[in-house]
Amino acid sequence: MAALDLHAHRDPAPPRARPRALSVGAGRSRLSPIPPDGRGLNPLLEDTGMITHPIALYLGFTGFTVPFAFAIAALATGRLSDTWIALTRRWTITAWYFLSLGLLIGGWWSYHVLGWGGYWAWDPVENAAFMPWLTGTAFLHSVMIQERRRMLKLWNISLVILTFSLTLFGTFLTRSGVIASVHAFTQGSIGIMFLGFLALVVLLALCLLAWRWDALRGQGELDSVVSRESAFLLNNVMLVAAAFTVFFGTVFPLLSEAVRGVKVSVGAPFFNAVNVPLFLGLIFLMGVGPLIAWRRASPDNLRRNFVGPILIGIAAAAIFYFVGVRSTLAILTLSLTVFVAATIGLDFWRATRARLRTGESVVRATTGLLARHNRRYGGFVVHLGILVIAVGVTGSQAWSVQTETTLKVGEAANIGGYNVRFDRLEAAEESNHAKIVGTFTVGGTRRPAVMQPSKKYYPQEMSPIAGVDYWIGLKEDLYLVLGDFTRDGQQATVKIQVNRLVSVIWIGGFILTLGTLLSVMPERRKAA
Repeated sequence: MAALDLHAHRDPAPPRARPRALSVGAGRSRLSPIPPDGRGLNPLLEDTGMITHPIALYLGFTGFTVPFAFAIAALATGRLSDTWIALTRRWTITAWYFLSLGLLIGGWWSYHVLGWGGYWAWDPVENAAFMPWLTGTAFLHSVMIQERRRMLKLWNISLVILTFSLTLFGTFLTRSGVIASVHAFTQGSIGIMFLGFLALVVLLALCLLAWRWDALRGQGELDSVVSRESAFLLNNVMLVAAAFTVFFGTVFPLLSEAVRGVKVSVGAPFFNAVNVPLFLGLIFLMGVGPLIAWRRASPDNLRRNFVGPILIGIAAAAIFYFVGVRSTLAILTLSLTVFVAATIGLDFWRATRARLRTGESVVRATTGLLARHNRRYGGFVVHLGILVIAVGVTGSQAWSVQTETTLKVGEAANIGGYNVRFDRLEAAEESNHAKIVGTFTVGGTRRPAVMQPSKKYYPQEMSPIAGVDYWIGLKEDLYLVLGDFTRDGQQATVKIQVNRLVSVIWIGGFILTLGTLLSVMPERRKAA
């Protein structure tokens, strides 16, 4: 650290000049002329998460090319059996997984780099990856109906076409420059080419669908609304409705600006108001779909499979209320996750118990079950990962606390059981930027510790960039962001957040990974 010589954050001098005022090195200026080949990489993207995040999304986007190509080939040749679904199942699961991984890594990057303390903002580029994830998820569920009942052939091919088209649309949003986002590229001529290619793909696919319309009619019929087919179909309707909602909210500002010349903002309140009820319904169906009977569920089937889990879910809701949870949405979400976990546990216990009765050990029965039915139980593990993510999202939204306060040297703020004392400001210089570092001593933990959020000044940037400091724990994270400060370094504003259960989201992503790996493994067939 060098001796402190600060401009105030509100200093009227141009932002580009501020780093020069920091006495952070032996005469080295951070304001050398910008090179003629550009401003360089956005400093926000100089993070290890950006090594894997774009690659994961790229693999997800391009991975859906395989089922799309097979679907188009089936339409073109008239070979409309289920063969193409079986051949592309692992490709589809793998593409879906990489989209999931890309979304999770993007959330982690947003959380620990951008300095706002969140992981999802319904940013247009986030939405661009989320839409094909939703329709791809719908396809993975609906193909099971086609394989089992020869139903939904037209619907499944339509979902594949829609998913691939949304990957192209997402690429168009990112590369065309029509949206403003830290993820997006600047405007260029490539956008119109992507839009033209997207229109060509959709037109060709619709023509092929119209040509094979009669041949794509399913051979089976829906026997009852109380059946697994109905549960999966309702699951599909909700997923596609969520995708349409996200699509509408993403493109509406663009359409409004193009038609009326007024850019309307569509933010998180809209997306949450529409999608949260849909997601709650999807969580409920995660528990119902795998256990309800095919064709028609009898009262005995419903009673045997769901009375116990429903009672466990109700008991969980009562426990959450009595331990102090007062948010209706939080209680409903958490009790639904308990209900779904109970249905998964019930199914796994019954299958394991049946093998134990043949004389197998617990370990052999469990591993044998997973090896022979890895597709089913891999899906269950993925569902558990989604449930854990839902718990993390619920906890972070319901119980996180934050404050933004101005402290003088030696003063402290208390929040969430932590005591955060402001010690000093110092100037420092890195290889490609200068920075102001705030030092804070944190009490309320097992032993006092030091956190050092900063403000970074890059020569090519007009505004400083937050350097977040945080502690990560299973129960909660402590998150500090340095704000304004005075010229003499005796006073600074700091945003302090105690973010509850955010780490649970990343744990859910790890569980989802395990489930995906189990799902794509070859099933072990029983010896003849």
